[in-house]
Amino acid sequence: MYVEMGCLAIALVSFTVIFISIIWQICRILFWRPYVVTRCFRKQGIRGPPYSVLSGSLHEIERLKNAARGSVLETSSNDIIQRVVPHYHRWSLDYGDTFLYWFGTQPRICISDPELAKHILSNKFGCFIKPMTRPLLEKMAGRGLGLVNGADWVKHRRITSPAFTSGKLKVMMKRMAECTLSMLHEWKNQSFVAHNQCKMIEVNGEFRKLTADIIAQTAFGTSYVQGREVFEAQRELRQCCRASIADILIPWSLYLPTPENLGIWKTERRLNKALRSIIESRLNSQVSRSSDSVHGDDLLGLMIGESEAAKTKPGLKLSMNEIIEECKMFFFAGQDTTSTLLSWTVFLLSSHQEWQDRLRQEVLKECRMGIPDSDMLAKLKLVNMVFLEVLRLYSPVITTFRKASKDIKFGNLIIPRDTCISIPVVKIHRMEKYWGEDANEFNPLRFSNGVSEAAKHPNALIAFGMGPRACIGKKFAMLEAKIVIVLMLQRFSFFLSPDYKHTPMENLTLQPQCGIPILMEPLLL
Repeated sequence: MYVEMGCLAIALVSFTVIFISIIWQICRILFWRPYVVTRCFRKQGIRGPPYSVLSGSLHEIERLKNAARGSVLETSSNDIIQRVVPHYHRWSLDYGDTFLYWFGTQPRICISDPELAKHILSNKFGCFIKPMTRPLLEKMAGRGLGLVNGADWVKHRRITSPAFTSGKLKVMMKRMAECTLSMLHEWKNQSFVAHNQCKMIEVNGEFRKLTADIIAQTAFGTSYVQGREVFEAQRELRQCCRASIADILIPWSLYLPTPENLGIWKTERRLNKALRSIIESRLNSQVSRSSDSVHGDDLLGLMIGESEAAKTKPGLKLSMNEIIEECKMFFFAGQDTTSTLLSWTVFLLSSHQEWQDRLRQEVLKECRMGIPDSDMLAKLKLVNMVFLEVLRLYSPVITTFRKASKDIKFGNLIIPRDTCISIPVVKIHRMEKYWGEDANEFNPLRFSNGVSEAAKHPNALIAFGMGPRACIGKKFAMLEAKIVIVLMLQRFSFFLSPDYKHTPMENLTLQPQCGIPILMEPLLL
């Protein structure tokens, strides 16, 4: 009896300790840490919107965004901050360029100083790491190179970087051009069918299909038809991400069999099945064709090859699941960012016909009517300047984030451990103190002497990031975008449709809320 009572007492004490520990952790997350972090920054003169228990600043962010989405900007206006990130605009006016806000229970400090941004993004000692993202975003974009940290990031980077060397990119140019010409041929046919040979094309949707085809063929050796299931599943998961971005994240709720979760799980299984099918198809085709285990020199082939070579390079092995996650990342990033860049480039060239004419003259001079090679593209100075200006005004990446892995002091700032640092790219790119009084104007000539001389700070353009984690696909994206624009300029004049509504918005990347309808007129050259 005494033994039973002793066991009961021990169990009761253990339960009490666990219960108190859980309560303390909840109180620490919901109350104590917000108080400590807020006090730390307040001592440094940094303020921000008040913290609300559990939701932080999420409700205020969503309220401001909902109000902004109901507005339409003047077509000539490139001052898009109030519509795209209205919370940054509001809080900058109230609290200054550096302020603290809360994404749920996660503290975020907004830093708009290019010098501090350079320090954060270029750090090589693991002081600023990629923060954990929402689980739903991971399901859609994959936990690949863009999200992993430490040794996993080193492994993924070493395996994927050979696919983006200059030599590999030159080989990809032919497929990029073929995909583009197929799309332009269809546009031309539609124009001839039209009564006045001027066809309205919604270019954002067209460019999404084009870049999907290009990334599928060049990085994964498949076609858009085969990869369509991947893109469709990612599109559906993206819509779920957008709908839940301002929701309070309760981790255990992700495992409840709600109708929404059941739909997400089904879509995720479809996405993984489609990617696994592409990978297994590559494995089977190589086995039946050759016995030397050569799987190709594109991104997928390199990942499979390195995984098979794990016996001699154990540190570089990627499991099947890791390959699937990396494929998700490159399918999403390779399609989304470049299609966005192309869409806004066509918008600006349609709005500034004088620059469209100047670029067409340069293209016809250097490339004539042929398919451009790398040497021709290198001579297109004006084209390059226009792309840099588009990346400044309409960068696909709106904000980039890092997290302090420990208590850190740099500059005049002390940042507590686990604080997320928010770097508003869209804001830095149009700050008058760096870009001058014409910061909101389309002026590609500002890049006449290169990126470092375009602004008063050499690192004020951070569309592709900087430092060791700069975008690995930068050269791929720029090469793809230049080929598409060159082939378009050779064959079409394009103008903004009267139906166009200037409604840029944040949807993971910078997207046109109402699309970009463009009038396409074939050229008779």
